[in-house]
Amino acid sequence: MKIRKAVIPVAGLGTRFLPASKAIPKEMLTIVDRPTIQYIVEEVVASGIDQVILITSEGKSAIENHFDYNFHLDRALTEKKKTRLAEEMRHISNLIDVVSVRQKKPLGLGHAIWMARNVVGNEPFLVLLGDDLVLSEKPCCKQMIDLFNEVQESIVAVQQVPMEQTYQYGIVEGKNIKERVIKIDRMVEKPAPGTTMSDMAIIGRYILQPDIFDILEKTTPGHGGEIQLTDALLALSNKRGMYAYEFDGTRFDAGDKIGYLKAIIAFALRHPDICEDFSDYLKEMAGQL
Repeated sequence: MKIRKAVIPVAGLGTRFLPASKAIPKEMLTIVDRPTIQYIVEEVVASGIDQVILITSEGKSAIENHFDYNFHLDRALTEKKKTRLAEEMRHISNLIDVVSVRQKKPLGLGHAIWMARNVVGNEPFLVLLGDDLVLSEKPCCKQMIDLFNEVQESIVAVQQVPMEQTYQYGIVEGKNIKERVIKIDRMVEKPAPGTTMSDMAIIGRYILQPDIFDILEKTTPGHGGEIQLTDALLALSNKRGMYAYEFDGTRFDAGDKIGYLKAIIAFALRHPDICEDFSDYLKEMAGQL
């Protein structure tokens, strides 16, 4: 079955970026010249997805507005003969079909995904976290979709992390069935040191079978009174097959200050308008350290 829909939870408070995120959704903080969420949606579009489902909350209307058509802005840019900008704004509003679903209570990532059940329906779907950016030649989601077309089961994206950092992640254990692909035997959420030999950590990209919705509905709240996605993933992996895919690319945690700054540098060095000047500036700064 073809993957047609992508769920992007953006309901979080963004506390790691306060005070900047007090009035502006963290997903709208810019990487060079566009908000983080636009890079996420552009990856989805480049992967052949037809519809994006945003799981939102109070104060997140700026995200929806960003992907909407603004008649007054379009007219102003056209009258000032800023044709290139006008075309870019129209392009953003026509990127993809966007649906918003409100998460009324902050009950966790698992609950946010469950809120999409009526829009997703009975079909497999993508999940992308709104602050995880992946820089790659082939979109990370497209890499995962190609694998899904082979295995027809749920997939989590993983990356190798230092063993001393495994306690910060959900970790997968299993057997390598081919290059970059692991058949999952066990999943451990933030394992204590010495409790796992695996260094393969889950990042914010998933392909999930619709069975996950029934499991999430029955999942009891865990840490912090929230419905944890990892608990539901473990139950789903026990019910049917699940795979981990070590994607080809570089991941940036744009919800973390250091990760956000690293992302700005990486994307700026690839930006056609500023890459040369920015590279020269970095070399100049490096010489002063």
